[in-house]
Amino acid sequence: MIRVLRCAHSNKMERTPSNPLTFTGRLRSVKFAVRGIATMLRTQHNAWLHATATVLVIAGGLVVRLSVSEWCWIALAITSVWTAEALNTAFEFLTDVASPDFHPIAEKAKDVAAGAVLLAAGGSVVIGVLVLGPHVVALLP
Repeated sequence: MIRVLRCAHSNKMERTPSNPLTFTGRLRSVKFAVRGIATMLRTQHNAWLHATATVLVIAGGLVVRLSVSEWCWIALAITSVWTAEALNTAFEFLTDVASPDFHPIAEKAKDVAAGAVLLAAGGSVVIGVLVLGPHVVALLP
């Protein structure tokens, strides 16, 4: 079977035979994903805030010696924020292409995507306080 697809690394459409999963194909996929993360970090100021918060929370968790189950909650919180930020970035790029001029519906789409990041960040703060809070309180004199 022949499929027509748009390559993630090219602006051209190309016809490729449908072939099974290959190791080199998976490596290319990882390369494109890493490039996407790098694009997010280069273009989104909020991603730097998330990066700073991630480093601080991980450092705090190491200092207070979180348990494995506590690390699971922290990992879930961090991952949810980064995932929301990545999807928000993708929606922003796609919206800018689909509607280069201002359009109220495009604005709403961007606002909703940004709201998803805010929800994830808020939930992560709650998790952080619940997990790290008791450890911090125990360190106080």
